[in-house]
Amino acid sequence: MNPDFKLRTPVPTPSSPTNDDAPQTPAAGKGRATPTRAEREAARRRPLVANTKEARAAAKAELQARRERARIGMENGEDKYLPPRDKGPQRRWVRDYVDAGWHISEWVMAAMLIVIIAAIIPVPEVQYWSMLGLWAYMLLAIGDMVLLGLRVKRKAAAKFGAERREKGLGWYAAMRALQMRFMRLPKPQVKRGQYPA
Repeated sequence: MNPDFKLRTPVPTPSSPTNDDAPQTPAAGKGRATPTRAEREAARRRPLVANTKEARAAAKAELQARRERARIGMENGEDKYLPPRDKGPQRRWVRDYVDAGWHISEWVMAAMLIVIIAAIIPVPEVQYWSMLGLWAYMLLAIGDMVLLGLRVKRKAAAKFGAERREKGLGWYAAMRALQMRFMRLPKPQVKRGQYPA
């Protein structure tokens, strides 16, 4: 071994800090809780618009205004607000044709109400004859609906062409005639006797 060789201890230089100059780190953790997966996903889905009370109130008011506009549009028979079963010029024509006439079937609900009231009366004859009258009225109403459906199909074929006539117009007319006039949706757009051309 070389006698000149001596173990040297490293001398600290300004670029290598000593243990006294080392930054102090916290004893445990990073000082805050790690967010859960659900919290991270909720933060990622958070809307860009601030979810303030005013923003919620404005969105609610806008939704109510749109619903009210759609309701009015549907009552007035505006095509874009109608459900698929009521859309189209042929369905509009059928509605106008039904609304222009008087139909036995539209008073079925009123007749049923009368029979219910009569059933409360503790007189067997009244109950019997009211029930018999209701059945007779319902047979007349069904006959009226069948005749109306046939008439609507014939007139629609003459107006729009037999090959272009939509299916189900007769049933559509019969179901509309079964409702009382003030309960129909879309609301009637013609007066009684004002049949469409």
